Amino acid sequence: MTDLPYRPNVGAVLFNRDGLVFVARRADMPNAEGPAGGWQLPQGGIDEGEDPRQAVFRELEEEIGTCNAEIIGEHPDWLTYDLPSNLVGIAWRGRYRGQRQRWFAMRFLGGDNEIRLDLDPHPEFDAWRWVRLTELPALAVSFKRSIYGILTRSFAPFATPISG
Repeated sequence: MTDLPYRPNVGAVLFNRDGLVFVARRADMPNAEGPAGGWQLPQGGIDEGEDPRQAVFRELEEEIGTCNAEIIGEHPDWLTYDLPSNLVGIAWRGRYRGQRQRWFAMRFLGGDNEIRLDLDPHPEFDAWRWVRLTELPALAVSFKRSIYGILTRSFAPFATPISG
């Protein structure tokens, strides 16, 4: 397992004007029980030669149907997680042991009606909602929980309502 590389990835902590964060439920986990019922932040792979800032906007567009947002912060380090052993060799066609992620704090500039999970023929998510930043670790699957904790602390200054 440790001889496999990490998949290059970006993620978005997308804040609305009320200081709440966008989370979506994975379509392949609709019946997951408990608070970590398949909810996650938008994230996705970085294409070869693609700049992480470009990739995060592309991923938003692909996953939630809009990239009407601006980058308001960036976590200074690449964060990694390992897949649980039962997923190694299955996820991403067995090519990676986990992900190496660049995370961005972003401000959503649009209205909720712009969020469309059904634009992709194979949507990644089937439901979404706005939550408090501090709720993220409890919503995450176990192997992403520590990263969500880091993001909660790193992006806390953005979790406040903005006027106008």
